[in-house]
Amino acid sequence: MTRPGAPALPDGLVVFVKRECETCRMVAPLLAEFAATVYTQDDATFPDGIDATHDAGLSWSWHHNIETVPTLIRVVDGVEVERTVGWLRDDWQRITGIPTLGAALPVMRPGCGSMSVDPDLAPRLAAAFGGDVLKSRRLELAELDDEFEMMFDRGFTDGLPVVPPTEERVLRMLEGTHRDPQEIVAIVPPDLVPVTVEKVAVNAVMAGCKPEYLPWVLAAVEAVCTDEFNIHGVLATTMPVGPVIVCNGPGTRAIGMNGGGNALGQGNRANLTIGRAVQLVVRNVGGGRPGEVDRATHGNPGKISFCFAELETSSPWTSLAQSRGYDAHADTVTVFAGEGPRCIVDQKARTAEELATVFAACLRTLHNPKLIIAFDAILVVGPEHARVFAEAGWDRDRVLSELHARLQFPGSELVHGAGGIADGVPEHLRDAPALPKFRPEGILLVHAGGGAGLFSMMIGGWANGATGSQPVTWPVAYAGATAGATMNGAAG
Repeated sequence: MTRPGAPALPDGLVVFVKRECETCRMVAPLLAEFAATVYTQDDATFPDGIDATHDAGLSWSWHHNIETVPTLIRVVDGVEVERTVGWLRDDWQRITGIPTLGAALPVMRPGCGSMSVDPDLAPRLAAAFGGDVLKSRRLELAELDDEFEMMFDRGFTDGLPVVPPTEERVLRMLEGTHRDPQEIVAIVPPDLVPVTVEKVAVNAVMAGCKPEYLPWVLAAVEAVCTDEFNIHGVLATTMPVGPVIVCNGPGTRAIGMNGGGNALGQGNRANLTIGRAVQLVVRNVGGGRPGEVDRATHGNPGKISFCFAELETSSPWTSLAQSRGYDAHADTVTVFAGEGPRCIVDQKARTAEELATVFAACLRTLHNPKLIIAFDAILVVGPEHARVFAEAGWDRDRVLSELHARLQFPGSELVHGAGGIADGVPEHLRDAPALPKFRPEGILLVHAGGGAGLFSMMIGGWANGATGSQPVTWPVAYAGATAGATMNGAAG
């Protein structure tokens, strides 16, 4: 239970108490009945009549992981061999060797929280005593320096202010995962820099994440850094694309993600900061900066953050993650190289066939109505549109098959120059009876949006296939090794 590198407690019995704790006050008279080293947290004069050590800085409490007071510990040859927390009469009698100790007291009484785990104090203590937990370089600021302007000047931001990643904040962020802070999460393109859990946490702080968002950020970073997703290519293309992150699983609801009204917009901290943290990792660790490796002609606002949850609880279909092989209870992220969303409006269709025809007509225009197979798309179906399909009994597979059937076009309509449009397919395909707009797996169907409004959205992708980007679905991992106002460097 003692933290690595902690100073040794003296041999014998050791007790941690504080006057503020009623249980500590109850057991205080017992401390005169046996020899013990007593550490008092809040009042140097407590317990009355006992020569106690005032743990004013809470160093002893923090190093020996005191979570509850009173805590009674037995130490042999400098090593803790036993401890009990609160008042458990049998435990105190056994550890002290006094069979009548506290015979008149209740059998048990719970203790109080140690001051060293107080949420207002714990991050400061971790920063003060954590030693080598954090490995990032420290950036010292002069007294008159503005920390926000410094981060702009050093290029750590996406153009918006970021939260200063102090040691306290980074350590608090690391409480969101049990992974070792120095575990390598991924190799981040374009500079191919290894990124640790700690470095991801630094950027998550800067993005404004809560600690409970960190596992989602880690999963998304792992997913975008796969060869299949090809973040280097996504950055280097002149198309206006970036990572679009679709989150699935009960964990999305546990952390308050939005899959309902305005899911693709502003207002939800989890959605926006998770997506932003991933972009900051790519920028600050991988070196993916606009005007350098990032060569987008126009870009799009989603390159700051584009992350949302699927609205699973009211969906008429299985989730996107399930369609990609995951269990309904799994927490996952799916990353897709996408542009900004475009609205599909249909307020008249009352049959599934009519609505599918409208969706197909809109999807045909994606990027260029004559460009086929090279690009994938996400189709985000709003609840009112989804209800039309549900009432017709169309499941996910039926919706997709009907869309693909409506997205087949004769080569004569798609060849270069046809319809007055120069772009298109080569002339040798003129006589092809039917050419598909999308490859068979090229439409990703997602249910999200507000309950009112006959609207859906489509998100066009970048080049697909081996030379482009493939959608990647990645599990959110919570297990691993335990992790335990100077600025921590955001860049590698």
